[in-house]
Amino acid sequence: MIFFGEQSLRVALAELETYSNRERPHQGLGNKIIKPESESQNPEGQVAHRNRLENMLNYDYRKAG
Repeated sequence: MIFFGEQSLRVALAELETYSNRERPHQGLGNKIIKPESESQNPEGQVAHRNRLENMLNYDYRKAG
């Protein structure tokens, strides 16, 4: 990635932090997310997709019913 100034670097780091803590499962924690957005996962909801950092970080989740 090419950053154009301090602000673009800060935005990228904030996106990476959000992805790492709220969306990425961690093997050391039994493939659990550190701070999930919601504790209840709906196994029957529609699957949605979220992209961060111009499609470099991807996250699939189920929408609430």
